[in-house]
Parts: sequence; structure tokens; C-alpha cells
Amino acid sequence: MAETQSSTNQPTLEQLLAAGVHFGHQTRRWNPKMRRFIFAERNGIHIIDLQKTLRQMELAQKLSRDVILRGDNVLFVCTKPQLASIVRAEAERAGALFITERWLGGLLTNYQTVKKQVRRMKELEAGSEAGGDFENYTKKEQLMLGREREKLSKYLNGIRSMDRLPGLLFVVDSKKEKIAVNEANKLGIPIVAIVDTNADPDLINVPIAGNDDAIRSVELITKALADSIVEARREAPIREETEEGESYTYSSDRGAEPAGEGEDRKKRRRPRRRRAKPEAIAARLKPTGEGDVPGEAGESGAESPEAGEAE
Repeated sequence: MAETQSSTNQPTLEQLLAAGVHFGHQTRRWNPKMRRFIFAERNGIHIIDLQKTLRQMELAQKLSRDVILRGDNVLFVCTKPQLASIVRAEAERAGALFITERWLGGLLTNYQTVKKQVRRMKELEAGSEAGGDFENYTKKEQLMLGREREKLSKYLNGIRSMDRLPGLLFVVDSKKEKIAVNEANKLGIPIVAIVDTNADPDLINVPIAGNDDAIRSVELITKALADSIVEARREAPIREETEEGESYTYSSDRGAEPAGEGEDRKKRRRPRRRRAKPEAIAARLKPTGEGDVPGEAGESGAESPEAGEAE
């Protein structure tokens, strides 16, 4: 069993039990749609079936691997103060995106506006560096710009490298992060979430039934998903080197091609667009000689008196 865990990064039943993943909410706070994930009831608390939790974790790891191998990224979402540091650390280790402070409304559905704010944050960071443009400002202006930079960095630092929409969302407590879940469902972005007994699993593509309040429970599940992402990145080094080493241009006629090849074609086409040189025109207007073509004599004969006067 230990060999299987090391190869697939899949936690065991004993580890899930030790982390308290099986503890759900009180029976009076449950969602009836979670019935299929509940094993029993003990002292007014629902007990989650860990066999089904393991099965859902396998599906979540497979989905995350497919997303990474496809070239997309994963966005970790957790705004609970006691769990934010754990999720942030695992996301940084896996090279993924993360939101751990507050979900800004329209982060996905109005991404173009958020992208402008990220660009503004980078400009403020570049200007506040030593030798930046902000040294020419007054102290009050520098203070106001510094506050704006800190505010943007607090909420957007985890998505500073997000150049397009993520391919997968990993959410801790789907009921608390309902705005993020709704935006992802509108855009058709798949969702993997830790779902407790009080949440709706029908809104999640791959719901992982488990305790979303305990630190050890969230840490174990998040670490397993981050490990699968790290492994997927190791399996696709060729694609990453190709994308970083070569730049491509896209044409509707020829498709994707290296940037240098398109420039070479433009250089080869330039002489065709140039006009004929004046020396070539003058040579064509000269009278017919011994080596000239007879058919051109009539065309150049009208110009011969002028050529003689010029001589």
C-alpha cells in the first residue's frame, strides 16, 4: 500500500481517519443531496464514507493532471483565515494560481477588467523600486501610490501570472466560495472542491466529500492534489522548453509557424514590391543595338532623337 501511495500520491484510509476527514456537520445542518456520501450518524454528527472520498480524490488528481498536460493552470481558492496559509503554500509549491484573501466579484466573468488591475499593480511595483519613476513624486504622492500597490498586491498577487482563464478551480468549502463556483459554472470551467455535508455537490464537477474546517483534513487533501500537479509538470518538460525557447506567430492562411520563418518570407517578398531603378528604365529606352530584341525597336525608336541630342 505504501508503494501505491508513493507512486500516485494517494493518501490511505488510515491517514484520512487520523486527519478527521470523516467528520461532517451536525445532522440538522445537512444538505439532502449529500446523502450518497454519508456513511452513518454518530452523536448528532454525520460520518462521511471515506471509500467514496478516496474514489473522488483519484478522479480529482486525474483531472488536474489532464489540465496541466494540456497547458492550462489550476486556481486554488480558499478565503478561510485559518486555512489560507496552507492553501497558499501548496499552490506556490505546485506553481499554481491562488486566491486566499477575498474573491473579487467578476474575477472570471469580468476578467478583462481584473487584468487591467494586475497590470496596474505591476506598474506600481516597478515604479516604487529603487531608481523608479516614483522618486520624482512628492512624499504624499508616494504614500498614496504605495497604499494602492499594497491593496492590489493583497488581493491579486496570487494571480499575477494568469494570462488567461484557468483550466480548473480547486475550492475549499464550496458553500462559502459560492460566488467563485457560480462564475466558473457560467464559463464552463471544471471545479474540484472539498464538499462538507452542508453543501450542494451538484454544483461541483468532482466533489470530494470531507471535513472542510479541520486544518489537517484540508492540508492532506490539498497536498495530494498539489503533488499530482507537480508530477504532471515534470512529465511535460519538452512542451515547456519549446514554448519558452521559440516564439510563434499565427496566420489564418499558414497557421502557427516560428517567428523567424515569417520574417524571412517577408524579406524575400520585398524586392517584388520595389519599383524598377532609373538606370533600368533608361537602358530600356535606348535605341536598338545589335544585341537588342527586334520587337522593342519600335518602342524605343521614338525616344532616339532625344537620346542623340543628349549625347
